[in-house]
Amino acid sequence: MAMDLMLLGAIAMACFMASLFFLSFWKTTRDRFFLFFAVSFGLEGCSRILLGLNYYSNEQAPLFYLIRLFAFLIILGAIAEKNITKRKNN
Repeated sequence: MAMDLMLLGAIAMACFMASLFFLSFWKTTRDRFFLFFAVSFGLEGCSRILLGLNYYSNEQAPLFYLIRLFAFLIILGAIAEKNITKRKNN
């Protein structure tokens, strides 16, 4: 159990670091693509923290699954928006 919590903490930290990484790119370019990725990784990090704090939950619980699904939908939306704007510019 302690190893699971340690790994959840490491994954949460990695998600927050990726979020900060994309946020720094957003600050320099003001491209919404990077902002969407930062928000998505921030949600993933929050999901991992909630999973670690909730003693009786597992990853397939509806709350955690929906948070992860929403994060992936944000990523898909960012990719779709980037491709649509690229086609309009060409």
